[in-house]
Amino acid sequence: MQEIERKFLVTSEAFKNEAHKRTRIVQGFLNTNPERTVRVRIQGNDGFITIKGKSNKSGLSRFEWEKQISLAEAEELLHLCEPGLIEKTRYEISSDSHTFEVDDFIGENEGLIVAEIELSSETEPFSKPEWLGKEVTGDVKYYNSNLSKNPFKSWTNES
Repeated sequence: MQEIERKFLVTSEAFKNEAHKRTRIVQGFLNTNPERTVRVRIQGNDGFITIKGKSNKSGLSRFEWEKQISLAEAEELLHLCEPGLIEKTRYEISSDSHTFEVDDFIGENEGLIVAEIELSSETEPFSKPEWLGKEVTGDVKYYNSNLSKNPFKSWTNES
């Protein structure tokens, strides 16, 4: 139940040509305390509830527990979430033995495109596609729980 993940900004929309799957996601947070975030997500026609612990010092890994719930349950739970829903389209791109999940945000976070890759260890090597930009692993302002409170459109002079 340990998630090891690296996160990067995306420099172009070239990833869309490489995507093998595209899914609409709406999510909200029942709790955004950095010690334990509780997320409700609708991904396509499926609902999920996820609990994440605090990231380690490097920001690469943290506890994660997720359970699928019904779409109706997820829709109801979204009404209980803190203000600031996250809306995005997720693209999945295969790269060697890995999959990049690229989130193209809409709504209050429109203009932000972030790629994530899950790894089996913090030092596992992987190929970096040409559209992968600056690494933002561990930068809490790019956590979805923070984007729900401080959306990308409110940032100034940043990319």
